[in-house]
Amino acid sequence: MKAYGKEEIGTIRQLLRTTKNTVMYRKYLVIRLHMEGITNKKIASMVDLDEHTVGIYIKTYKRLGIEGLIPKKSPGRPRFLTKEQEAQLYKTIKENTPEAVGFDGIKNWTAKIACLWVEKEFGVQYAINGMLDLFHRINLSYTRPTYVLAKADPEEQERFKNSFEEKKRPDEW
Repeated sequence: MKAYGKEEIGTIRQLLRTTKNTVMYRKYLVIRLHMEGITNKKIASMVDLDEHTVGIYIKTYKRLGIEGLIPKKSPGRPRFLTKEQEAQLYKTIKENTPEAVGFDGIKNWTAKIACLWVEKEFGVQYAINGMLDLFHRINLSYTRPTYVLAKADPEEQERFKNSFEEKKRPDEW
């Protein structure tokens, strides 16, 4: 077994005291227990890990040091659209109505309409929730449109507002 220096053990103890990440705490604890000479099998039962996982943590620490224990950011799933296609979608939604790009009678963009446009334009199918995620990623906000009655009389609306205000606050309380 390798002899560990006081400085190395002190570093691990300091990390154990300061970390708030439970995964990293468990990794540091495995390393500290290993430095104290406890077997991998015993460490595994103490920290409720598989013996193989304990071995991986120790080998990684020996090979790469503390930095090797820090998990790397997962790249995630590849995007369905290229950056250029996303930019084209953004530009289309910002500058055109759905009616202008071939959806007759539709004035407002919705996630469903955007899904249909992307499929027509790029041949890529999106679920509505996926399109909402894409909207978020390309900094488009999504709100439901509110409707205004086309035949509403503005004068009648103003009279109603005034009478409503009068009813809302009586002169004498």
